[in-house]
Amino acid sequence: MAAAGAALSARPASPAVAQARSTLRFVPVLDINGLDPIWTTSIAVRTHGYLVYDTLFGTDAARQVRPQMADGFETSSDGCTTTIRLRPGLTFHDGTRVLARDCVASLRRWAARNAGGRFILSVTEELSAPDDVTIRFRLATPLPMLVPLLGQLASPPPFIMPERIALTDPHTRITDPTGSGPFRFLPGEWVPGSRIAYARFEGYQPRPEPPSGTSGGKRALLDRVEWQVIADAGTAASALQRGEVDWCEAVPAALLPVLRRNADVVVATLDPVGFPVVMRLNHAQPPFDNPALRRAVLAAVDQESFLLGGVGDPSLIQPCHRFFPCGTPFGAGPGLAAMGGNLEAARRLVMSSGYDGTPAVILAHTTPVLHQMAIIAADLLRRIGIAVDLQVMDAPAMVARRISAEPVSRGGWSLFLVWLESAQAENPLSHIALGGEGRAAWPGWPASERIEALKRAWAATTAGEEQRRIAAALEQEALELVPYVPLGQFRQATAHRRSLSAPLGAGFPLFWNIRKG
Repeated sequence: MAAAGAALSARPASPAVAQARSTLRFVPVLDINGLDPIWTTSIAVRTHGYLVYDTLFGTDAARQVRPQMADGFETSSDGCTTTIRLRPGLTFHDGTRVLARDCVASLRRWAARNAGGRFILSVTEELSAPDDVTIRFRLATPLPMLVPLLGQLASPPPFIMPERIALTDPHTRITDPTGSGPFRFLPGEWVPGSRIAYARFEGYQPRPEPPSGTSGGKRALLDRVEWQVIADAGTAASALQRGEVDWCEAVPAALLPVLRRNADVVVATLDPVGFPVVMRLNHAQPPFDNPALRRAVLAAVDQESFLLGGVGDPSLIQPCHRFFPCGTPFGAGPGLAAMGGNLEAARRLVMSSGYDGTPAVILAHTTPVLHQMAIIAADLLRRIGIAVDLQVMDAPAMVARRISAEPVSRGGWSLFLVWLESAQAENPLSHIALGGEGRAAWPGWPASERIEALKRAWAATTAGEEQRRIAAALEQEALELVPYVPLGQFRQATAHRRSLSAPLGAGFPLFWNIRKG
């Protein structure tokens, strides 16, 4: 019997077992609310985008921008013309070759939805494809930040898609997910709210360099990646312990002791800086179209109460009284005194603001951290004299709802809470919540020409001291405008089966260069 057992164990794995070993089962913290990678700033859609699409430039783990689809680039001596060359071997999932005109159309569509992209086009006199492998930017004025913006991690990045798709109106969602990234989206297996599936793209040609962040050699070592949407964190953690899933993007602090005792599970973090938490106020509708009321909320917030109530583990939280994340170049130094958790000062501001009792509609996310913080926000507003209507919904519903600029009586909103990755807030142009573009801004729609002028000045210089001075001036303007209320930052725990090699991350999950088994 022993010999027979040895012979049996030596047999090759069946196709079913081999397939299981090359399928990564991933539980995202949020479901995607659509397939268009530039239509939303949703971090889940951006993570989906990096599976399916590639970018001209990537950002490595040291936050340095590197050529990705680009073979290289040259900038003229006057700084006004930048020429980008595509590397050979680039192919879309439909088998067609990636051409420069695909990139030009993709960049134009992205720029219509992204503040950094809009800034690029505002100084661009020509964006063209002189031949199949050359992209040309001719600018009215030098823009040192051009290539860093093209390699940005902030959502949405400038993903490249076929010209026929990229010519879709940027305000209409695409439904054809043809990209050129290391994995193909499998539309026939997509069950919204339940499952999303991807397969390795055999035609993808990785770069020769080692992978780092979103740059370097993206090698798809898995046959499949399956997202399994599990709303309840406890259910997801149990599935991870039983080996029914391989990776949970986010794990609540209360479950960490159990997972750490499991020898088959590894607990880690993807972003050492942490996630800045944003309380976004709607500037377009009452009650927060009133700047005095926005300042009252800013004065009232005690970050530690939000962080402890939402995250729970003191070792994972960091109060940060700044508009740029602490731990990033522009988030260094002392905090801003106006963020003091002063309820009496806040009540006085509310009373003198002319507030008429209009309820503040809070969009409360079902994700545990954000749900608890929304409850704390509702209690805080009531304590300083602002009426509240707390409305609970899942991620896709909230992302869809927050684009509405209608009054609250017609389905609008007043306030929502969300976390960003540090990369989305680390500099003036990537910071999606620190804009002043009015109706062109991220939902909330703050308007400030002064903030936009400071952002343009920041992008026009590479001098470190001058950039820091401009960033500090931006924060002072934000104290007056209050585009959002910073709630501090936290490090999100992630957990995976030990059978996975350590997943790469750029502050969010990446799926290339992962081995299983």
